Amino acid sequence: MKIAVLSDIHSNLEALLACLAHAGREGAALHVFLGDLVGYGADPVACLDLLADLADKGALLVRGNHDEAALGGLCADMNPAAREATYWTRARLHPAQRRFLEALPLTRRRADLFFVHASAAAPANWDYVTSPVQAAHCMDASAAAVTFAGHVHQQSLFFSAAGSVRAFHPVPGVPIPLSGRRRWLAIAGSVGQPRDGNSAAAYALYDEEERELTFFRVPYDHATAARKILAAGLPGRLAWRLQRGE
Repeated sequence: MKIAVLSDIHSNLEALLACLAHAGREGAALHVFLGDLVGYGADPVACLDLLADLADKGALLVRGNHDEAALGGLCADMNPAAREATYWTRARLHPAQRRFLEALPLTRRRADLFFVHASAAAPANWDYVTSPVQAAHCMDASAAAVTFAGHVHQQSLFFSAAGSVRAFHPVPGVPIPLSGRRRWLAIAGSVGQPRDGNSAAAYALYDEEERELTFFRVPYDHATAARKILAAGLPGRLAWRLQRGE
C-alpha cells in the first residue's frame, strides 16, 4: 500500500487539495495527517470538514500544537501573527469541528510505522527535531522501523547507522529505499506553509511493499491562498510567507 503523509496544513485549502490530487495520481491508498491542521491560513472550516470526511474513510490523523491552541488557552508562547491567527480560528470553529480536534490523539501507530506531529520522545512538548541527537531520541521513543513527524516545515530524513544517527537531505521526486536493517525518521515538510524558500507544498509518499519513501513538492495556487488571508483580515506577514516559502 502507498501511504501519503501530509503535515502542517495550516488551513491552506489550496495547498491541501493540490497535494491530495497529486497523491491520488501517485496511487496513494491511505492518507496520514501529522497535525497542525489549522492555524495561519484562512480556511480552517473547509479544511477540517474535508479532513473529517477522509477520517471517516480510514485516514489517520494526529494532533499538532496549533490544533491544540485552537481549542483554548492564551497562546503566550506564540509569535504575534500566529497568536492572532489562532484567536481568529477559534472564533470560526463550530462545535463539531472542535470535537473533531479534541478527539485527535498525539500519536498513531500502524504496524512498524509511527506517526507524531513533533517528537515521539515527548509528543505534548512540541519539540522540534532538527538534529541527529534529537532524531535519535525520537526514534528510540517510537521504537518503530519508520517514524514520521512534521512540525519543522522542512523536509528531511534521519537514519541509524553504525550506532549513530545521520541526516540525509532528500531530493523531491527521487524514491529512497529504506533498509530494514536501519531505523528511519522522516520529516514530511509542510503542506500549507513551507519554510525553505520554495513556495510549493510538501508531502511524502511511503510504499509499504517496496519500502520506498519519496518526498514531493507540489506547486499550487499560493496567490489565491494569500489573498484569502488578507481578505480575512489576518496578518499580512502570513500571506507574504506563502508567496516566499519562508
